[in-house]
Amino acid sequence: MLFRKIALVGVGLLGGSLALAIREGKLASGVQGYVRREASFVECEQAGLKNFATCDLIAAVRDADLIILCTPLAQMRELVVRMLPALRKGAIVSDVGSVKGSVIAELESVIVSAGAHFIGTHPMAGGEKMGVTAACAALFRNAACVITPTPISNADAVSTLQEFWRALGSRVLTMSPELHDELVARCSHLPHVVAAELANYVLDPSHPKEQPLLCANGFRDTTRIASGSPEMWRDIALANAAQLSAVLGVFVEDLQKLRRAIEGGDADAVEKFFVNAKQRRDAWNAQLSSPSPE
Repeated sequence: MLFRKIALVGVGLLGGSLALAIREGKLASGVQGYVRREASFVECEQAGLKNFATCDLIAAVRDADLIILCTPLAQMRELVVRMLPALRKGAIVSDVGSVKGSVIAELESVIVSAGAHFIGTHPMAGGEKMGVTAACAALFRNAACVITPTPISNADAVSTLQEFWRALGSRVLTMSPELHDELVARCSHLPHVVAAELANYVLDPSHPKEQPLLCANGFRDTTRIASGSPEMWRDIALANAAQLSAVLGVFVEDLQKLRRAIEGGDADAVEKFFVNAKQRRDAWNAQLSSPSPE
């Protein structure tokens, strides 16, 4: 056992999957989840999490030596303030949010002042389906999990979290919060915005009624993530506004360059656009499929 008790604050896809994986891996003597609605108790049991959920935040975090925030970013600070009276000295508090800079700025000093440790983490795992009923114990296997310590982070707490995520089957990467937010703006946040805009534009009801009938597998695959939680993605876009705005600017410039090439009949430039995309994606996919050096 790595922990005596783990508390998961928020039990959707990620929180539910963590609970299942923690139980399966026997990583804690006990794991409890905080939910806002009693109706969630039934959903948790349907997901295989019997005697797991509570609507009492204080009870959920009391005596926990690891607390993981699995809620939308905008809810985290208020929940942390509420749970401070029950926060055990020396406990590790973490999160699974997709933005690290703003989360750390809001939470780290509050938690450290209470005698606990805050270490930001971000498992690069998830899906378009929402809620605990979509939870899966294998969600984090072979997924990258980024840990973002700061200059005041407790070294033992960082090591413990690295061990925890490796025990879940994740590939652990450690980097600064600033670098994390720059990288995910390109590889995670931008793709979601693009998928959402494709869905918004192509499926706009102002288009001919035949339009959606012609949307096939390519459109379905490209827009899959647009079915994710609007609340979560609103928070992510606003929390990482500077980085996302910057990459959106570059993306728009690249599209404008392609548009000029198409309008000008520049076959070489248009072909180069698609050749580069294929080569880069194929190389990335081959690298991803290779055995990890760890």
